Amino acid sequence: MRFLRCQSIPPPTGKRVAIIGAGPAGLGAAGVLRCRGHDVVVFDMLPEAGGMMFFGIPDDRINKERIRASIRELMDAGVKFVLNTKVGRDIPLGKIIESFDAVLIATGTWRTRRLDVPGEDLPWVLNAAEWLVEVHMARYGHIPWSDVVKPKGRILIVGAGLTAVDIATVLLTYPEFRGGVEEVVLSYRRTRELAPMRLSEFERIEKLGVKVWELTQPVEFKERDGVRRVRFTRMKLEATPGEKRPRPKPIPGSEFEEVFDYVFKAIGEEPTPPFEPGEYGIELNPDGTIKTNEYFMTTREKVFAAGDVRHGPSLIGPALKSGLDAAQRIHEYLTGLLQWSKP
Repeated sequence: MRFLRCQSIPPPTGKRVAIIGAGPAGLGAAGVLRCRGHDVVVFDMLPEAGGMMFFGIPDDRINKERIRASIRELMDAGVKFVLNTKVGRDIPLGKIIESFDAVLIATGTWRTRRLDVPGEDLPWVLNAAEWLVEVHMARYGHIPWSDVVKPKGRILIVGAGLTAVDIATVLLTYPEFRGGVEEVVLSYRRTRELAPMRLSEFERIEKLGVKVWELTQPVEFKERDGVRRVRFTRMKLEATPGEKRPRPKPIPGSEFEEVFDYVFKAIGEEPTPPFEPGEYGIELNPDGTIKTNEYFMTTREKVFAAGDVRHGPSLIGPALKSGLDAAQRIHEYLTGLLQWSKP
């Protein structure tokens, strides 16, 4: 995977671009813009670039050293990185907008969605994406292992997407955890044929020892006298006009309880723009993504958005392409070939 797509850097244009977020969209955009001669500064909240692609995915699914090599190539070409800096907390987005000729927001989806059931905030009910980042922060030496929750015993994973696969993989293959794990159960409210996870991934995690409970949904987490329990309901599928997948519906009277030591919520992630809704004149869509037009322009002039924060959770490929396409539009904007238009 390479982010720099030119052999040499052209003469400087005098234009400066800030990119917020060092995941695939941000890094891809940085490579394109640097190859057009623009000065590029990438801001990221983590101590190392790569985003969820680097810190959220287990080592056996992606070559981390290749990512590091591609980032070094960007740095050698003159792309500047400001790390350990969260825009919106450590530096206001407004200050960046004022200081640069164009800004690209590519901050992804870093917050796990809520189930909105009782007991969801108990300390043993963990957010999957955030935990994966902490694991890899410790694995690469950025934080001590003592800062990471180490689940053991019987563990429940709620959800059937790639994040659920990654949780199961880490628990059952990383030496830091596998010795303490007794059983891993995955609960999904539909059937595996309708899951975001491929059938081959189901087969892989089942070979690792994961038990899959289809058509089940947690409805409550509770603890009494030191015993942690999850209350489930069984589900049935009902076809809904206009929808591709049948909708899961609870079966009345089908509730049952099971004892688990830890639970991971892996039901998807929400967009995490680096500002509060309504700030800086940048509008959001109802699902929390940043509102843009077909040219990746937001409702604030010279501010663009790309990647998952623009279109919702996706794989590396679509996020990278989004960053590449947005960078081309930014270049056209900076050179006068494209005029800003409000979405």
